[in-house]
Amino acid sequence: MKYNFDEMIDRRGTYSLKWDGGDMIKAFGLTERYDEDTIPLFTADMDLPVPQPLVEALHKTVDHRIFGYSVFPEEYYQAIISWFSKRHGWEVKKDQIIYSPGTVHALNIAVKAHTKPGDGIIIQRPVYPPFTSAIEGNGRKVVNNALVPDEDGYYSIDFADFEEKAKDEDTTMFVMCHPHNPTGRVFTEHELKKLAEICHRHNVLIVADEIHGDLVRKGQVFTPMAKVAEHTDHIITCTAINKTFNVAGLHCTNVIITNPELKAVFAAEMGGQLASPFAIAALISVYTDGEDWLEQLKVYIDDTLHYVKDFLAERLPEVKVMIPEGTYVMWLDFSGYGISAEDIHDRIYNKANVVLEDGKLFGQEGEYHQRICVPSPRPVIREALERIAAEFEDLASKKQTEEKTV
Repeated sequence: MKYNFDEMIDRRGTYSLKWDGGDMIKAFGLTERYDEDTIPLFTADMDLPVPQPLVEALHKTVDHRIFGYSVFPEEYYQAIISWFSKRHGWEVKKDQIIYSPGTVHALNIAVKAHTKPGDGIIIQRPVYPPFTSAIEGNGRKVVNNALVPDEDGYYSIDFADFEEKAKDEDTTMFVMCHPHNPTGRVFTEHELKKLAEICHRHNVLIVADEIHGDLVRKGQVFTPMAKVAEHTDHIITCTAINKTFNVAGLHCTNVIITNPELKAVFAAEMGGQLASPFAIAALISVYTDGEDWLEQLKVYIDDTLHYVKDFLAERLPEVKVMIPEGTYVMWLDFSGYGISAEDIHDRIYNKANVVLEDGKLFGQEGEYHQRICVPSPRPVIREALERIAAEFEDLASKKQTEEKTV
């Protein structure tokens, strides 16, 4: 069927963190202002309708009228195996799959199960903030192998720095974000193989968060780390339907571990985790009948990303941004305006009343940056950008006046 992603669906009053969680968002310190006029574009879930087969599968579950403890049927595992084989050419086996109620939960389990207090864990900032909290919150030490941007904002891996840090005997884990959030990098096979080889040589365990792997641009190819690594016995991969199909509220992550010993240790730390019948029905539905929807979604998101880039070029020309190779987030560099990070924040969050996510939350490398999540109907994105542009027009006028004077 044909999906209308421009449909405006009011999410207020539906327990949405994004639209109903103003008090929590302010308490967290993300913004000082949140009211009925706020446009929230900070969190990575979509304001877009899910696949119709998923809706029907959940209705069928509701109609049964009993929601007791549930087990994973063979159909659940086969749906996962088939999806990764067909979409990514990655052959996963049933006995390698462990369910987790969330990816952040799985990251914390991996840290606790496979490292000890005081160990160093590599991450690549600027990076998704829960990576840091999963490390520091469990008494481990962040080891930052910062990604390096070129003048256009395209980020690359500093392999010399990575190996220097990986060979430290106190470094025992690398938590990789792929596709990378917030820079949008989809790492090449060469990059993945090199990272995997360095980690294998220095006995560093890899935890690969690959939950955005289905959301890449037209012409881009996402390759799972465990598919191309020469050795996979040191790799834990987190996969999920949450981002791909906009079902974060159903809590369905699947962790793939090829090494039986690693899996046993991870499973023991995880403990018995049962999914709700809704999560089980959802996964089977989307991995079986969700491809048509996903292909339409990807076209819509690609068009939105290009719309944002074109808008910024015209109305906010000092903002540096690239179309991400993967994910549906954009990493906006406001440093060209020559104002403080605090002033940037105030103009966007308090004056324009648009909530993004301050780059400093992703590490000091993110200062002067903002992360925007764009999977909303395009009219919502347009209104948010118009508001932000209006708050920066005085800076553009001032700069033009100064240039004329000179």
